[in-house]
Amino acid sequence: MTGPGELTSLGVEEEFHVVDLLSRELVAQAPKLLEHLPAETYSDELQRSVVESNTPVCNTLADLRQALIDTRRQLVEVATPMGLGVVAAGTVPLVDPLQLSVTPSQRYERMLDEYQTLVREQLICGAQVHVQVTDRDLAVQIAQRVTPRLPVLLALSASSPFWMGEDSGYASNRSLLWSRWPTAGLSGEVTTAAEHDQLIADLVESGTISDAGMIYFDVRPSSHLPTLELRLTDACPDLDTVVLLAGLFRAMVRQEAAAITAGEPSRRWPSPLLRSAIWRAARSGLEGDLLDLPRSSRPVPATQAVQALLEDLRPQLEDAGDWTLISELTERALVRGSSAAEQRAIYERRERFADVVDMLVRRTDPDQAAPTVPGEAGHPAALPLYQLEGDEALGQNGPTAPYSDLFAVLEDLGPAGMRQRERRRDEEQRSHGVTFGVPGRASARLFPVDLVPRVVPADEWSALGIGLRQRAAALDAFLHDVYGDRAIVKDGVVPSWVIDSAPGLRGTGALVHRQKVRAHISGMDLVKDAHTGEWFLLEDNLRVPSGLGYSVQNRRLTDAVMGDLPRPAGMLDPNRVPALLRETLEAAALPSAPDSPQVVLLSEGPEGSAWFEHRMLANEMGVPVAVIGDLLIENDTVYLLREGGRKRVDVLYLRVDEEALLHSAGADGRPLGPSLLSAVGAARVVLANAPGNGVGDDKAIYTFVPQMIEYYLSEKPLLNSVPTYLCGIPDQAEQVLSRLPELVLKPVDGYGGEGVLIGPMASEQEIEAHRKQLLTAPHRWIAQEMVQLSSMPCFTDDGFTAHHVDLRAFVLNSGAPELVVAPTALSRVAPAGSMVVNSSRGGGSKDTWLLT
Repeated sequence: MTGPGELTSLGVEEEFHVVDLLSRELVAQAPKLLEHLPAETYSDELQRSVVESNTPVCNTLADLRQALIDTRRQLVEVATPMGLGVVAAGTVPLVDPLQLSVTPSQRYERMLDEYQTLVREQLICGAQVHVQVTDRDLAVQIAQRVTPRLPVLLALSASSPFWMGEDSGYASNRSLLWSRWPTAGLSGEVTTAAEHDQLIADLVESGTISDAGMIYFDVRPSSHLPTLELRLTDACPDLDTVVLLAGLFRAMVRQEAAAITAGEPSRRWPSPLLRSAIWRAARSGLEGDLLDLPRSSRPVPATQAVQALLEDLRPQLEDAGDWTLISELTERALVRGSSAAEQRAIYERRERFADVVDMLVRRTDPDQAAPTVPGEAGHPAALPLYQLEGDEALGQNGPTAPYSDLFAVLEDLGPAGMRQRERRRDEEQRSHGVTFGVPGRASARLFPVDLVPRVVPADEWSALGIGLRQRAAALDAFLHDVYGDRAIVKDGVVPSWVIDSAPGLRGTGALVHRQKVRAHISGMDLVKDAHTGEWFLLEDNLRVPSGLGYSVQNRRLTDAVMGDLPRPAGMLDPNRVPALLRETLEAAALPSAPDSPQVVLLSEGPEGSAWFEHRMLANEMGVPVAVIGDLLIENDTVYLLREGGRKRVDVLYLRVDEEALLHSAGADGRPLGPSLLSAVGAARVVLANAPGNGVGDDKAIYTFVPQMIEYYLSEKPLLNSVPTYLCGIPDQAEQVLSRLPELVLKPVDGYGGEGVLIGPMASEQEIEAHRKQLLTAPHRWIAQEMVQLSSMPCFTDDGFTAHHVDLRAFVLNSGAPELVVAPTALSRVAPAGSMVVNSSRGGGSKDTWLLT
């Protein structure tokens, strides 16, 4: 019998998916790669979309790690020039099974004929660890004894949450697919090599398998090597996870070999309980509970189970010289979480499986993955900081003045610490229901927030505040005028055709003539020029501007998750917003209202995109949130129906679309519009913001706001506007057509970035398509000079990437001479490589620190 001291050498087989770098789909191109790879190291697999690599026999984990680097690097170097990527993960999300096929060998084709679906869906990859055990009787006994601990290794490796374009709900869906094979999973109780061999012979005789290579037990004596082989685990994008698994498995083998030599009995566990333990590990990976085997059958947090295994194996790890490396790798794995959790986090950002595949390709490539192994393999790298001209936080000389202390903390956290904070962020968002509805999706997603705050310096915010108040006052005056005398048209300041063709002009707007304010809450979108540092007012939102509540919640999220970030002096407190908003709405009430007017926030309800914000603002203002069907109008008085009676409504804070407001049924089953407008005309209720306000945030009207400021306020505009061309004016349309690749083209009625053409970033095909639309209806379009938006760093994978940002500020108008700029703002973040920041188009957000 081989002694435990001889159980030192080990090796790894890794399986890799082959994906097309353009489509990110699994492709049957493994044979093409294998033509250029050494046969002694790389081989085919059942599916033509999989390549397998084999390391040489290694004595130390450092040698094993280098071998993994070498085999991965050579594979990537061959694949990349062919437009192919390789992915070490249990599954990849983008798969077209009809385009794939088995490797054309007699053995594999026979398996396809026999096993059908099992073979066609064998689009999975694992990592197998071999530890030298020359005595096959000893190998069989060790295999029986290590089985209760295998679920921890599966949880550490879990990397297959997606299957055929859907979230499987499991961290390791690969292990579930694998378990369908009749010879996968547990081996049953065998105690000697003879019994093991007889079991295989019986299975062959039964016709279930054709040879010993089809024994897929979770751990087994190798069919062709003097080793004990671990087959349970997923392929791992992070090669250091493979090193961790190999180190732990070798220690387990050494520990059980010593126990067998010492004559120590082993505890036997029922097979259903062992299968349950593996199922639980596959279900939740490191993010849930694992069974506390071999101590008990109760569930414990995965962190506790992993740490318990590590401590149990400490003597063997120290004896092999692996303790420092494995303990630090274990800590890192627990901080980072499973690959399955990381893949889901990547997907949630923009709901693009292509982003998941891109991340997995980078992780698999040893030259793109950040160095993270301590000890012999190198110390964890700090968070890499880019240097970019025009970036607000990371300039060409490192962190800019407002960010230097902040980035000192972020760099200390490192990639693993940031990923841990991201998980806490998601838990915090889920616990508070902070979601945002996305068109085309049945369910809302977590409101996306990057953890690096944005700082707006005091001098900039002070100047912006004055200009924002000025602009909001002028626009409110315009709304009153356009639905009244239209003096601004009579005096030749704004052409009548611009107003009459505005999509937001509504006849119902003229009925709202008794309110002293029409735009109670204005949302103003600002951008900062990356080259000059100047701020520009990009768009006005005067109908139902959203984001006010999300901006408040972003600060609370930062306090909960990133509370150790240093706060600069003079930060404004967003928590004042609900009280300020209620004061604004109560001040809007008409003289007929009681001293304590009843305010109601009118929402689309749970199916609306901003339902979280509606509930949050209503709850914190201490006012009811209602849907249209809750309203009843009698004798020009609006009532809110609730269990136990009805209450008169004096101010309706509208967070619903105008068409829905006017045409949806109220509590009496009839369209609410006619009776509501009658109540407005009778001065019995105020609508905030008023119907018809859309004319004020029209993109063609935007051009004339500087003139409005001079006309209504007799003041010079304080905020810069982006130079804008009205395509309804023939000479301006001609200029736009000649410069289309240089400009930003926008439909006057477009919202959420819909229909926008960013000329410098567009293809010739996109430009020509928009040119045709512009020629067909020029008055439906405006064009603007390109402003290079400033950028901010966002944490992505292992470091920071630059993303363009804008800023939505909010002005509250209670009718008092001095308008109030809310002490909060929402920084919206475009996806990487994009300049469209809207949440509905994959954008995110940041907490915004406004300084005074």
